[in-house]
Amino acid sequence: MSQLWAPAQLAVLAKVVDLNGFSSAARALGVPKAAVSRAIADLEQALGVRLLERTTRRLSLTAAGRLLYPHARRVVEECDAARAAVVKLHTPATGPLRIVSDPIYGRLLLTPLVPRFLESFPDIPLEVALDGVGAEGGWDVAVCARPSDDPAIAHRSLGAPPAVLCATPGYLERRGTPARPEDLRSHDLLTPETSELPEFRLLLSRGAQRAEVALSPKLAVADPAVLHAAAAAGLGIGLLPGFLCRQGLATGRLKAVLPGWTAPPAAALHALYPTALQADTRVQRFVDFLAASVIPALAP
Repeated sequence: MSQLWAPAQLAVLAKVVDLNGFSSAARALGVPKAAVSRAIADLEQALGVRLLERTTRRLSLTAAGRLLYPHARRVVEECDAARAAVVKLHTPATGPLRIVSDPIYGRLLLTPLVPRFLESFPDIPLEVALDGVGAEGGWDVAVCARPSDDPAIAHRSLGAPPAVLCATPGYLERRGTPARPEDLRSHDLLTPETSELPEFRLLLSRGAQRAEVALSPKLAVADPAVLHAAAAAGLGIGLLPGFLCRQGLATGRLKAVLPGWTAPPAAALHALYPTALQADTRVQRFVDFLAASVIPALAP
């Protein structure tokens, strides 16, 4: 028995049965009737069985045909689904692309990038909300500090911002300015939350020098916006993503602590988007733009 039979022949069989005739199937497929007859004949020859009983008045399936027909229908359905997916991929989506972000990331990172994106892609309107990333969805792309473990949500890392030790001038006047990493032990530290609590081990480097300082933070919290607010209020020395300190350092409201020393990067930022939108060219263009633009913007 020949193995040379194709899904297209199964699709022709399904169309012949659905429309109850070779002529009707040929018109629906947009091919000559002879091409339909040839496809069925080739399929029967390949399988070594007769699939259709043909008379001048009626068309019916043989036992083998009845067995094969449901599979042929599924082939048609899969082909239709594949065609629809490809058409959707190349059909421009309508409506604005909905972007959400935590307020502090949105204000400091997204706000300057949105005009640049709109200039580069004027055909993609944006709808931006800076009121946080809600679990209820309703968005196309979200920018946040943590990836999602939901299999329905894809994510792409946008880079990890450098971390900076900083405090207000008022705090440093009251408590003194650390000159060495070890001096941090006598200060109130504001650090990201880690599994190492109550002890936080801070690794610092300066050229070939390395220092590891075990600290007991006054405040440890996962939200960098809370850390920034606490440092800006003069509650201690904060270990903050550099871009959050940029404005405070520039205006003098914050001062860098141990500026010659480098701390490990802060937690990476991520762009989240539903896996169902992976083929949406608008989403991919925006995420690609973020990946290319955010890393330079993360510097202090």
